Amino acid sequence: QVLLVESGGGLVQAGESLILSCAASGLPFSSLTMGWFAQRPGKEREFVAAISWTGSRIYYSESVKGRFTISRDNATNTMSLQMNSLRCEETAVYHCAADQWGVGRPGENDWQYWGQGTQVTVSS
Repeated sequence: QVLLVESGGGLVQAGESLILSCAASGLPFSSLTMGWFAQRPGKEREFVAAISWTGSRIYYSESVKGRFTISRDNATNTMSLQMNSLRCEETAVYHCAADQWGVGRPGENDWQYWGQGTQVTVSS
């Protein structure tokens, strides 16, 4: 089993930045592909970004390319998401996800483990 704990959510104004973090435990972190999904009220979780277990492959949804940066630190078992130029429509609960030896597919059913999520609210 993998325990994922997110932190860093909060309330910001449109155009501002926020950094989310995810701490993982339970399996070797270096074997986990890690990702972020956003869940808006009444909606399914939507893919935001993913990073492979080595960090050599990174994927973003089209809407966040150029504004968000995903990274990982295998020494501290943590992953981060730097979110710049935030938009009101990006208000959501952001979930950390992990998939051992995964390929970082955008479908939520392709991921094995999930965190509880952290709320991000972007006001106008």
